[in-house]
Amino acid sequence: MYDGTPPWDIGRPQPAFEALAGAGRLQGLVLDVGCGTGEHALMAAARGYQAVGVDASPKAIARAKQKASDRGLTADFRVADALELPGLRRTFDTVLDCGLFHVFDDEQRARYVRSLTAAVSRGGTYFMLCFSDKVPPGFGPRRISQEEIRDAFRNGWEVVSIEPVILAVNFTPDGIEAWLAEIARA
Repeated sequence: MYDGTPPWDIGRPQPAFEALAGAGRLQGLVLDVGCGTGEHALMAAARGYQAVGVDASPKAIARAKQKASDRGLTADFRVADALELPGLRRTFDTVLDCGLFHVFDDEQRARYVRSLTAAVSRGGTYFMLCFSDKVPPGFGPRRISQEEIRDAFRNGWEVVSIEPVILAVNFTPDGIEAWLAEIARA
């Protein structure tokens, strides 16, 4: 996907995450999981947070590092598997996930939540943007219901809120209906 510009790469932070940052909702060490070309880690770094971005794509990570250099920002970008976050050997206070949760099947999703549980500090917060089940079937990833989110995070987590938002994409100016979930590590 990173030979060109993937549909989710809008070249700036998602408005929903920008609003969270502007409201002072990021805390401590920030992880941008499935970071792609790094916009959310760079947003955190620009606001003075220590930020780490991980993605399975070496091409995406190379672009993220180049963006950081071009912008004079410091962020730690690594090629890593989101299903193996304990391998980072760090815990995070804030995790930002834009469009990763909804790509996993049921088995992978359970592994992902276990991976997050090990990587998020107790009292830390996971903010997730994912395709809503209100999006009609067809193009794109799996649609996610609020019930699926609550079910995935029923053990060791508290679902604080799930709000409807628009996920900006580069193939339509209207964006995609999405959920913004705030989930706290118990």
